[in-house]
This record gives sequence, structure tokens and C-alpha cells, in this order.
Amino acid sequence: MAPDPRAVLRRNPPGTGRRQVKILVTGTSGQLALSLAERAKGKADIVLVGRPDLDLEDLATFAPVLKSVAPDMVINAAAHTGVDQQEDEPQRAFRINAEAPAELARLTRLAGIPIVQVSTDYVFDGKAAQPYSETDMPNPQTVYGRSKLVGEEAVRAGNPDHLVVRTAWVVSRHARNFVKTMLTLAATRDRLQVVADQFGNPTEARDLADGLLAAAASWHKRGGFPQGLYHLAGQGRASWFELATHVFTVSASLGGPSALAEPVGSEQWPAKAARPANSQLSSDAFARDFGYRAGEWRERVAGLVTELVGSANR
Repeated sequence: MAPDPRAVLRRNPPGTGRRQVKILVTGTSGQLALSLAERAKGKADIVLVGRPDLDLEDLATFAPVLKSVAPDMVINAAAHTGVDQQEDEPQRAFRINAEAPAELARLTRLAGIPIVQVSTDYVFDGKAAQPYSETDMPNPQTVYGRSKLVGEEAVRAGNPDHLVVRTAWVVSRHARNFVKTMLTLAATRDRLQVVADQFGNPTEARDLADGLLAAAASWHKRGGFPQGLYHLAGQGRASWFELATHVFTVSASLGGPSALAEPVGSEQWPAKAARPANSQLSSDAFARDFGYRAGEWRERVAGLVTELVGSANR
């Protein structure tokens, strides 16, 4: 009988006493990639790889990087996230968000290592009245959502040792995000109109990173993932208006920039890509299987604003 290729090709099998699991993370400047590098100290060896060494638009760059880094696991944290922009360039969206994950899944399967694919709440149409669970049927309404869903399916088909983690409304001190944009705008404006009829789970990127690291540790201990698809997002529901109001309230209390948020309907804020009215995610399955739950969004956003305003005042 031929040997199991996974036993032959896995470089550092779980449970062999390796000090830390080595994780290749795609991207070098994204919120999640930088948060993983920040939170992994003492837990995992994170190797961030991005352009030009690993270019999600150039599949030929993947194999040499995997061979050079020789990771125990890959987390695909990079994506094309320009939701409106992708309506005008669907081919590029599918190349980055679907074809690239498919190739990473193929290569990681051949190398006998797992892949973690980070996905999005935009795979849902937003019509549900309750938070979405992993068993709810996706029905994306945008190029971004469709390309990410195809990427999910490609990873699940391409490597049996996989984890797909959907998240939502990620904010952090890194890169561009809603919280940082609100603080920037409030520095020059007294009033801001903010959409009040779209709801989701604001998620601090460090919480998402901690959850993925918990999943990686579980894989390293168990030798596999319990199942392939999970949601991981911040606790509690918010509208964009509620999130902005909270940002301004906390910032004002610290002497930072603040503005009056005025609630408006999404029809008053037209965009090329329709945003889901409700993209809340239930993270109960992740908490059950990995023993980790992200923090409550108000608490996490307050901490983030405190950090951002404090750093701006130094």
C-alpha cells in the first residue's frame, strides 16, 4: 500500500513537540495580517508575505513562497475588498477572491498542510431577521460577495484540511476602516450623515486574530479541524449610525475629534454595490468548538478609539 501523502509531506505534524506552529499569512499591510503578527507573540510564528513575493493576481508566485517559508499552516487574510470598485472590475475580483484561494488550497493540500480562508458576511443577502448561522443559505448580492463565496467553495473543495471563517465589519488601528474614517472626518466636520438601517457586528481585528490563533492551536493539538465553516464576529448588534455615535462619544470624552452623527436611510446614501440590511453573524459554533468568543463591540471600539486618540495626541 502506498504511504499516505499527508504523512510524507507534512513538515511538522501536530503533536510532534514543535515549539510554535509556523503560519504563513497572506498580506503585509491588512488589518488582520498585522493584528495576527501583533497577537501571535508567544503563540505562533507568523510570516507575513505579500507583493511582490506573493501576489494574489499572479498564481505563479504561490509555490515558490510556500516552498521557501515551509509553513505548518496558511491563513489567507488578503482579499480585494473594494466593494463598489469590484462592480466595475468583476474579473479582477474573482481572480483575487476566488482563483487565488483555489490555488492556495491546491498547493496546501499537496504540501499536506491546512489552509484557513477568511471570508465575509457579504455572502448573505441581508434579508434575515436574526443573525446568520453557518447553516443559512448564502445569497450574495454583490460581486464582492459572489467572489468571496466562490473562494470559500474552492477552498472547501481543494483541501479537506481547511477552515473557512466568515467575519464582519472589521476595525482596528491598522489600515483603513470605519472607525478611523469617522475620526478623520470629525476633525474637519461638525456633522456627518451615517446610514442607520444597515446592521452588523463590529469586530476588532485583534479579536479576530485571537480567534484564528485559538483555532490554529486547536488544530496543532488535535491534528485537524472539527468542521470546515465558522462565523467569528464581535458580540452585539450595531448600525453604522450607532457605531459612529459611539466613536464620537468616546473620542469627545478624551478630547479627541467629534461630530454630530445624523441618521439617514441607505436610500439616501447611494452606492454601486448594495449593502446587506442585516449581516449579523452568530459566532456560537466557533465558541463551542474552539472555546473563544470575540468581545462586545462597544467595549472593543471604546478601547480602540482610546488608543487612536491617545496616539494622535502624543
